[in-house]
Amino acid sequence: MFAVYAARIDRDEPLNGLESGERPAPESRPGWSTVTVKAASLNHHDLWSLRGVGLAEDKLPMILGCDAAGIDEDGNEVVLHSVIGESGHGVGPKEPRSILTERYQGTFAEQVSVPTWNILPKPKELSFEEAACLPTAWLTAYRMLFTNAGVRPGDSVLVQGAGGGVATAAIVLGKAAGLRVFATSRDEAKRKRALELGALEAVEPGARLPHRVDAVIETVGAATWSHSVKSLRPGGTLVISGATSGDRPSHAELTRIFFLELKVVGSTMGTKDELEDLLSFCAATGVRPVIDQVLPLDRAREGFERMASGELFGKIVLTNP
Repeated sequence: MFAVYAARIDRDEPLNGLESGERPAPESRPGWSTVTVKAASLNHHDLWSLRGVGLAEDKLPMILGCDAAGIDEDGNEVVLHSVIGESGHGVGPKEPRSILTERYQGTFAEQVSVPTWNILPKPKELSFEEAACLPTAWLTAYRMLFTNAGVRPGDSVLVQGAGGGVATAAIVLGKAAGLRVFATSRDEAKRKRALELGALEAVEPGARLPHRVDAVIETVGAATWSHSVKSLRPGGTLVISGATSGDRPSHAELTRIFFLELKVVGSTMGTKDELEDLLSFCAATGVRPVIDQVLPLDRAREGFERMASGELFGKIVLTNP
């Protein structure tokens, strides 16, 4: 079958290890199901995999891609939960959890195999392209906002780095849930898009907000860390799920954190139940993922290059005929 995969690890030039071509189709195994992939979306996780983060050399070649929507063996339209081993189904109770492409072949292919437990029905209201955006970036944002930040309608939230998949999802979900959303971006066009998606204000990173916020959604890392901490009200919560600008800020702001009793919460992906809730939320409210570009699978390199450049706003989706 045709697939897009990591053939080599290159920490400095990750796209040097990206190849496409024929790979073995999934083999049947007890407790697992094969899904025909209709759409899959890119994540920064795929770039990190090409750098060798979370992907060992002995696992190569590894088909990339965490997210997918498609058709299961019984002809049902489905969405995949990307966390393998969360429940033990299909892998055994002692295997630690992993994300697709860390231990098991991913979704940038004509077919993918996952534990049957990881398959959820796709709501009829969502297209394959829309549904394929949800299991990683949008699920991450959903968990950050509603589980780990614990915000409620009327609360205020700062979303750092508008334009990225998680940040864009947080703006849209926050608006739909009745939050007062503020956003930052270095790019004027991305700030304008953030306003169109429902942010009350969109400012340059580091700019003073009209007031301190209840929670901050942080995926940028070192470049925005100090601003994130300083933007919180006393007792507020900073939720972090990534560090695309690096994980070592020049100022950790420890004094402010303990003096104002701030909470710093790490967040990774989400549960199958949260993905089910997110799918229902989108179907019921009309909320839809923001898609930057849809490309056929054989043009995946273009999508990777666009994501690596930081030019995108929203998700890049790859499709099979």
